[in-house]
Amino acid sequence: MVPKVPKGCVIGVDLGGTKVLAGAVDERLGVHHRALRSSRGEDTAEVLSIIEGAVREASEAVDGVVEAVGVGVPSTIDALRGVSIYSTHLPLAGVPVATLLAERLGLPVFMDNDANLALLAEHRAGAAEGAGNALMLTLGTGIGGGILVDGRIYRGSQGAAAELGHMVVDQDGPPCQGNCPNRGCLEVMASGSALVREATALAGERPRSALGRALASGRGITGPLVTELAHDGDEAAREVLGLIGRRLGVGISSLVNVFDPDVVLIGGGVVAAGELLFEPARDEMRARALPPGRDHVRILPTRFGDESGMLGAAVLARDAIDARAAA
Repeated sequence: MVPKVPKGCVIGVDLGGTKVLAGAVDERLGVHHRALRSSRGEDTAEVLSIIEGAVREASEAVDGVVEAVGVGVPSTIDALRGVSIYSTHLPLAGVPVATLLAERLGLPVFMDNDANLALLAEHRAGAAEGAGNALMLTLGTGIGGGILVDGRIYRGSQGAAAELGHMVVDQDGPPCQGNCPNRGCLEVMASGSALVREATALAGERPRSALGRALASGRGITGPLVTELAHDGDEAAREVLGLIGRRLGVGISSLVNVFDPDVVLIGGGVVAAGELLFEPARDEMRARALPPGRDHVRILPTRFGDESGMLGAAVLARDAIDARAAA
């Protein structure tokens, strides 16, 4: 039997520092097709072309029955105009992403910050469901952030709030990544990129460890590899995850003191490390944060994992279409 094509799908797009994920999503957040692109693009035109290709693949998989597209971009944005203002990882400064994609696709396109959208999905139907106040940290190439206050995504006066990854946790730390002018940001200390950097350094210092043997054999050190070796009991890999977890906890302790959230969600591929990452993060937060926040807050992995951003982009598109219909 040929699968029934759902009516009224939207396409959610999560644009990351090194990949693009697009999904055809129905009203119940069911995903009917996923289109993954491993390249982010080297210039603006290539980034837009990669997004367009992923959207067209997802759309064709549901026979083109698509109402709108939502896009999550790792940048500060002007949400009303659909413009990416500043991105530390992508060539999208001052680019009207929503307008350009709408022209290419012939569909309404809506955009927001990628971590805002990840939090939107988790609040709508995930690990933050029912929470009034929540924070999101997405650990990937960098660290994205989202803030929920009284049940609503907080975007600030210019729409650029919640760049939580660029909170400085070590003023004498290493230079931050990409186009960020700062040093010692949480992003450079505790992101997936930081995990790979620290694991590579430790592998060189511990040649007899499984991590060291992997490096010597020519295997590229990646986050998934570190996590795999840690779960297999390699002490060097576990040590690196503990270091990243503690650094993450330092950042979370400040966020708990500032926002007093119900829950802090951690997303991205690094969360596959589970308690090897979360336990040191919680311990560090409790040692540094003030009561009552430190005793009240929960630090949890996202429910939707790497798909939170894509699903949140779909929620954005669905909400925008519904609002237009009701107007």
